[in-house]
Formats: sequence, C-alpha cells, structure tokens
Amino acid sequence: MTPVIALVGRPNVGKSTLFNQMTRSRDALVADFPGLTRDRKYGEGNFEGQRFIVIDTGGLTGDEQGLDAEMAKQSVLAIEEADIVLFLVDGRAGLTAGDELIADQMRRTGKRAHLVVNKTDGMDPDIACSDFFSLGFDSVYQVAASHNRGIRSMLEDLLPSAEDMAEQDRADLYPGIRIGIVGRPNVGKSTLVNRMLGEERVVVYDMPGTTRDSVYIPYERHGEQYTLIDTAGVRRRKNVHETVEKFSIIKTLKAIEDSHVVILVLDAREGLVDQDLHLIGFVLEAGRSLVVAINKWDGMDPDDKDKVKEQVRRRLEFLDFADKHYISALHGSNVGVMYDSIASCYESTMAKWPTNKLTVILEDAVSQHQPPMVHNHRIKLRYAHQGGSNPPIIVVHGNQTASLPGAYKRYLENTFRRVLKVRGAPIRFEFKSSENPYANRVNRMTPRQKVKQDKDIKQGKPLKKPRMKSKKKF
Repeated sequence: MTPVIALVGRPNVGKSTLFNQMTRSRDALVADFPGLTRDRKYGEGNFEGQRFIVIDTGGLTGDEQGLDAEMAKQSVLAIEEADIVLFLVDGRAGLTAGDELIADQMRRTGKRAHLVVNKTDGMDPDIACSDFFSLGFDSVYQVAASHNRGIRSMLEDLLPSAEDMAEQDRADLYPGIRIGIVGRPNVGKSTLVNRMLGEERVVVYDMPGTTRDSVYIPYERHGEQYTLIDTAGVRRRKNVHETVEKFSIIKTLKAIEDSHVVILVLDAREGLVDQDLHLIGFVLEAGRSLVVAINKWDGMDPDDKDKVKEQVRRRLEFLDFADKHYISALHGSNVGVMYDSIASCYESTMAKWPTNKLTVILEDAVSQHQPPMVHNHRIKLRYAHQGGSNPPIIVVHGNQTASLPGAYKRYLENTFRRVLKVRGAPIRFEFKSSENPYANRVNRMTPRQKVKQDKDIKQGKPLKKPRMKSKKKF
C-alpha cells in the first residue's frame, strides 16, 4: 500500500519547503489531476523504493473564521485521509499560541501525529525543541528542510510504520486478482462494475461524480477469486468544487496502487482526451498492468467508430502491449471477453522467471544486436535475473551500463516482452555495472604493450588483463 503523508502547521513554518524536498525525486507533481486547490498540493515521493503521496495543506492558525474556516475543514479532512500526519513548527520562532490551538484540534481528530521542529539549522537542536515538549507528542523530529537535513532519518523511521498502521494487508482482505476500474466521471465505470458482477452492487446514476469513494467488492467467477475496485472519477482541477470529491482523488490513486490489473474506461462518444492520457501515465508509473475499455460503443455510426479506432491507434501507439476492447457496459457487449485479458495481465505481472532463462534471452538479444561502443569500449551485458513482480523487474548486470542508450533499452524490453509473452504489464529494467578490479591499480604497461592494446581495441578484440610490472626489491 502507498502511505499518504499530510503536512500541517501554521503559515511560513516550512511546509512547502519540506514538501519539495520529499517529492524531489519526481519532477512532475500530481498537478494534472483534478481536485488540486490553491491551498493544497499533492505530490509523489520515492524513498529507497517506497512510494508515498504527500499532501501540503494550507496554513492554519487554530482560530479560523469565514473562508479560512472552510480551508481549515479541508485540512482536517486531509488529516483524516492520511496514514502519517506531520505537524510542523518553527524552531526559531518557538512555541506560539497558534501551535497550541492546532495541537488541540489534532488531538480531537484522534489521529496520531508526529511533531516536526523545522528551521533548526545553526541552532542547538535540544534548545530548539525544548519549548515544544509541552505539547505532549510522543515522537519529535528535528529537521532543516531548506538544507535537506534530518529528512532522511525521519522517513526511515516513519515509512516502515505506515504498513503497521493498516489493520490488515490488502492481500488478506481481498484475495485473488484485484481489478481497479478507473476513468473520468460519467464514462460508465460503475455500470461496468455492475455488469461484471451481474448484479446491482454499485450506485449508478447519470450524473458525474456519483461514486465518492473507492469501493472494494470481492466476488468469484468460474472458481476464480476477484476483487473489483470501483473508483471515483478523476476530473480537471477547474471542474472540482466539492470538498468530498477532492479527497476521492487520493483514494483513486491508492486504488491503482492496490490493483494487480487496471481497466481504464474511455468514453467512445467523447473520444480520447488529455485527462485520459494523464491517468494512463499514472497507471504506468505505478507499474500496474493495463487493459483499455472503450465504452458506449453501442449505437454509434460506422464512420464514427472508424474515427475513434483511428484516434486510439494513433494516440495510444505507445500502449501496443495493452489489450484494447470496444464494449458496451450497459448491454454487456464484449465485457466477458475482457476476463481473458485480465488473466493474461495477472499472469504476466506476477510471473516468476528463472535466472538462466532470462540470461539466455539476454545473450540471444546481444548476439543479434550488440550494444554500441562507448569511448572505444564495447558495453558488455553479462547476465540477467528477476528483481520483483507487479510490476515485473529484470535486473541486468554488465559493464558501463550507465552509458546504455535509451533505444537499446527499448530493444531489450521489446525482446524480453516478445519471448516471455508478457501482455498488459509494463516491464521495468534495472542496469547494474560491476566494479573494475583494476580501476585503482597503476597501469605499468610498456609502450609496446600500450600500442598493441590500442590496436586490439580498434579491431574489436577482447582486452586481456594488463601485465603489471613488479617492483624491484632491494
């Protein structure tokens, strides 16, 4: 599961600075998704392979009125939505009445929060924190967000506990294949869920945004266990007004993370829009298998169908590995066929491949198309093994792998996908270079040996271990 971290505190205590430091590994914030108001930002972070979502809330004073009170309510909702709450205070300003009021409000929510004393650079940390111990927080962290100090140790301590905060793992709660249904509002997601279940389990109403929360529905089909996750629609920022809908976005993003296979529902009558591409991007970033369902296909003119197919072919050319189905969720046309794609996606994303098989595929790929030369040396790829599942990760070991061009990486991905028959799932590659044992040794080759080595390099011959001159003993 992906932890959600909420940053709360008075204005100008450094929440935005900490937000930027925590999300620095991802240049693109989740700003293309709807529900991002001026007083609140959402972002993604990645700490040693652990993905998390950060919410930067508006500044609180603890005594809001009018419009500020409405903003404070949204911040409280963010606190309730989060797995980890970080209460930021200013170590230089010391404890203020506003900090005490906010601390009282947070205690009333019943949510456990962690105190983060910011702006401790150039100060004695114990002195900076001394005023704040009276607030009664169990855990206190000392950071200097502007200098990126103390953040790493804080994340090391907090992120593993995020999994402990969950009452039970999703795998235990919802066994079998978890299928996330995502898409813009009113494209027919809930109708598709009801059709796949064969009963009315989800509210369906012809108005965008009917589904306010992610609904997990376990069921069984032909002896196979599934869990359907019906999510709220994701719209552009300017079209989002209700507070409850703003926080359904976070549940949609977490539902994608919880899924094995994601079905992206498109509206054939509206065509492919930019927001659909943003959703596809997030699914691929999460490494989840993808099936594209073009809904409301019934009753369309043949010419309109041809135009939609051409648009899908042209704009989704990069999704050549994902199955695409033209369906009618209302009438059930081609809905059952998607289960074959779902099974193939699940099998691909959870597959386990032996090291010798992956290494043979790598050797065959290299023999057919060798890596390029870099600084008169050939890049060597030696062996491959699997590094994980959902998404499948293949780790390739060799020399100078950091210089491997993107075109060759795509060649390897297409080769492995074709040989392993991976459908729907994005394959991630990790390239690791072995250390040169002679990198720090003095090369004592004679001039004649140096000339011969240069000649061998030009002819593409393998290099021999250089002969080292032994030091004379006296």
